Amino acid sequence: MGVTSTETPNDGVPRFATGTYITDTTAAAHDVDCGFKPKYVKVWNETSGDQIEWNDTMADAEGFKRITAGTGSLVTSLGITPLDDGTTHGFRIGLDADVNAINEQISFIAFG
Repeated sequence: MGVTSTETPNDGVPRFATGTYITDTTAAAHDVDCGFKPKYVKVWNETSGDQIEWNDTMADAEGFKRITAGTGSLVTSLGITPLDDGTTHGFRIGLDADVNAINEQISFIAFG
């Protein structure tokens, strides 16, 4: 039996961002420009408690979602997408209806 491991060391510069987001109009995907392309993001809905976690081994728009009922699942769309397009350095919070909802505060934490 063998072990396969992949590690990506950072460049020694700690990167960390936190914040909140709320909309009173139609909910939409939201881009967060935190100044770096994150390796880990956690987003949670302060109202419902639902949350999505993403790390850099996952594909764009994926995430591990846990809802307040306690069930967890891998989402393959409407999750978290890292951004590093020359203009925005951060991530996109997808339009998952449990996490990103109108008139509900969303909080996030990101590490680079």
